[in-house]
Amino acid sequence: MFYEPAKNDHGLPHNPFPSLIVPRPIGWITTLSKDGKVNLAPFSLFNGVGYTPPTVVVCPNGKGAGGGQKDTVINIRDTGEFVANMATWELREQVSKTAATVPPDVNEMEVAGLTPAPCRLVKPPRVAESPVTLECKHIQTVELPSYDPAFPLNAIFGEVVGVHIKDEVITDGRVDIAKIRPIARLGYMDYTVVDTIFEMAIPALEALTAPDIRGRPGG
Repeated sequence: MFYEPAKNDHGLPHNPFPSLIVPRPIGWITTLSKDGKVNLAPFSLFNGVGYTPPTVVVCPNGKGAGGGQKDTVINIRDTGEFVANMATWELREQVSKTAATVPPDVNEMEVAGLTPAPCRLVKPPRVAESPVTLECKHIQTVELPSYDPAFPLNAIFGEVVGVHIKDEVITDGRVDIAKIRPIARLGYMDYTVVDTIFEMAIPALEALTAPDIRGRPGG
């Protein structure tokens, strides 16, 4: 099949696009409002985009409870800080609870029964139960074009200035993802969990035998 997203002419009962870029890690984002209210929300449009400095992007798309920008967007704009907590299989129910759209004065961390823990370099609290958290400073927010002006799209970039990793998820000097079991978003209401891991080395040029690779100028 072929369809044009701008025309939404796929003919399927649900938009297939969210099922085509998968799995997507979940950015479980903690922020503070300018008057100190805690907000915690998960976003599946989240990823790392740089190493030096380590940089992440989170996209809190759509409208908030009041009909304007989401609290996460407003809080990061106002304070310049946020925390990305890793969402795991063990915490999946709490992640789901914090996805609910609630008024700005509701503390999702309390609703989900989670424990706030202080950060070292930023003011928003981290989720104490999460095995990995990233303290982030706001770099830039890019307002993306939207088919619907009432449905804002934002890409928020942040520099990771502090990293918390629980000692029990480090094995032989490496972060043990099999112990952490992070969850990720698929399409629709589907999710997955990382529980199968394999290594695959990038081959050296000498291992490539296809003539169109070895014979290419500059190859």
